Amino acid sequence: MAERVTALVGGNQIIIETGKLAKQADGAVTVQLGETIVLVAAVAASKAKPGQEFFPLTVDYREKAAAAGKFPGGYFKREGRPTEKEILTCRLTDRPIRPLFPKGWFNEVQVQSVLLSADGEHDSDILTIVGASASLAVSDIPWDGPLGALRIGRINGEFVANPTHSQMKDSDLDLIYVGNASDVVMFEGAAKEISEADFIRALKFGHDCCQPLIQAQKDLAARGGKKKRDITVSVVPEDILAEAKRLAGERMVPALLTHKKLEREVAVKTLTDEIGAKLVEKFSAEKVTENVLKEAFYYIQKETVRGLIMQENKRLDGRGFDDIRPILCEVSILPRAHGSALFSRGETQAVTLVTLGTTEDAQEFDSYTGGETQKKFILHYNFPNYSVGETGRISGPGRREIGHGALAERSIEPMLPLDTYPYAVRVTSEIMESNGSTSMATVCGGTLALLDAGVPMLRSVAGISIGICTMQDDLEKISDYKLLTDIIGWEDAFCDMDCKIAGTEKGITGFQLDLKLRGLPHVIMTEALEKARVARLSILQSMAATLAEPRKEMSKYAPRIVQVKINPEKIGALIGPGGKNIKRLVEESGCEINIDDDGTVNIYSVSAEGMKIARDAIEGMTAEAEIGKNLPRQSRDDQGIRRVCGIPARQGRPGAYQRAGQFPCQANGGHRQDGR
Repeated sequence: MAERVTALVGGNQIIIETGKLAKQADGAVTVQLGETIVLVAAVAASKAKPGQEFFPLTVDYREKAAAAGKFPGGYFKREGRPTEKEILTCRLTDRPIRPLFPKGWFNEVQVQSVLLSADGEHDSDILTIVGASASLAVSDIPWDGPLGALRIGRINGEFVANPTHSQMKDSDLDLIYVGNASDVVMFEGAAKEISEADFIRALKFGHDCCQPLIQAQKDLAARGGKKKRDITVSVVPEDILAEAKRLAGERMVPALLTHKKLEREVAVKTLTDEIGAKLVEKFSAEKVTENVLKEAFYYIQKETVRGLIMQENKRLDGRGFDDIRPILCEVSILPRAHGSALFSRGETQAVTLVTLGTTEDAQEFDSYTGGETQKKFILHYNFPNYSVGETGRISGPGRREIGHGALAERSIEPMLPLDTYPYAVRVTSEIMESNGSTSMATVCGGTLALLDAGVPMLRSVAGISIGICTMQDDLEKISDYKLLTDIIGWEDAFCDMDCKIAGTEKGITGFQLDLKLRGLPHVIMTEALEKARVARLSILQSMAATLAEPRKEMSKYAPRIVQVKINPEKIGALIGPGGKNIKRLVEESGCEINIDDDGTVNIYSVSAEGMKIARDAIEGMTAEAEIGKNLPRQSRDDQGIRRVCGIPARQGRPGAYQRAGQFPCQANGGHRQDGR
């Protein structure tokens, strides 16, 4: 029987319904805001696969063109591999729900979401998070929810819950907040230099807005939910774990306190191999399986790392809790890139490259849920196996790489004057070495490379990651904690938080919170943000010592641009019939020429001579007659056609192609940017 509940969030009604669709799933709901609707279904395997040693959770989100009343692009007219937006929505949904499954339960779980209706104003990512929570809440799958989620904007200084795409154009904040009844669970987004105090207020606003959603899901589970299934969790036998601890004794501490990452890994592996052999000898290979050994030593390492931090105030690499690892910055390290930089923070290292292109190089994409369909600024992040000294499958970017690149991109983008800057900009981050927070190293290195390329950034952006190690009481409430600035990989693995904050000297521009806890009190988050601010200012000083402002001169390999304004009525004369004039001008000058409908002509060239040829010809063909002004020298060809710099001075009826919407405005004779 279908059950429906509603929740009022910031004046918007969200409808959650179960029992009508996908009834063979363990739990399924539809979530609706406006006329945007998603279906989310959750299914868990009845038992774990033999030898399973981790929790296999898969979250998948897909958009259907039919939801927006459109055909998919491409020859096959069928949705293909997931887009970047779909992948980022999967990550948004995965991160808050994952910590709430039982520890040691290894049954495979799949949470699948599909967009069924899109109104072009309300995005579906928030509905997918709410739907994942609700589908798990009404199912028999063991899960410690529910959660509330919303997007927060700030318009004219006022916070807005779940703003539309139209409203977001005026917002200086894009915050996705996920919380439970008492704490923050996850956040992600970007801002235009929001202060730490205002950011905390935004989190509090989001937390209050989550409560009606949480209550609605509880009501729905009470009315249409299933009884949670009985489960069996995988634990290491107590006798084997006790013997492993006895054999390790105090030897694990000096192994973990080896300051260099690779040396630490070798020391720990040598010790675990030795102890593992003794455990097999005592208990037999059938009882001491590879999975049992792995889990036992993970537990011992985790207990030791946390004990060093909480009881002895020691970090694995010898730093104080607030210390940042040594920073090294270099710029102009690659001769042919338009801008380049090397940023190192301890054993984390990123090489960043900037490429400047014309507006034709901007990325265009379909958007079924509304919002932007073009990007002039793109940041791509690559994480090869050698950066951690490992081998593995070599393929295209995975979800992690796309997510890290998106975080760095939105952290830097608020400081780029994209509305007035005539170039498309691409930053490529190649991770050379990894030991903690390569995405924040990408923010720092990307900023330096942009300055090196002469991109007029408003202010430099830096980022840092803050971690936490906690002690909890019997009710799993935090009883003690230590915050860690600039966490390394082992602290990320064995502690409880990875909170990435990026920004300028004036405020926050990008943020992302990942927790292994069930939630974090806002008072602790306030303290973490302050530590991130102090660390960020220190890193910005180190970056400024290398390059503090954009270079005045661009790379000689970067395309130059000159903008010429002409009378829009003369666009047809400039282009000529079938684009004949503009094509010949491109061929003779070697430039790329783009023409906007308002009469702005953008000329791109790496050659000063070619730039002059193109500019003189354009001005000659479109110049207005002025008393006392010398017109460009004219000549006639063999057919007696009057020419300016080799181009027919008057061909085509001015404005005819513009009015018909058929003229090719780009240098290659392609179509206008509006697709006509």
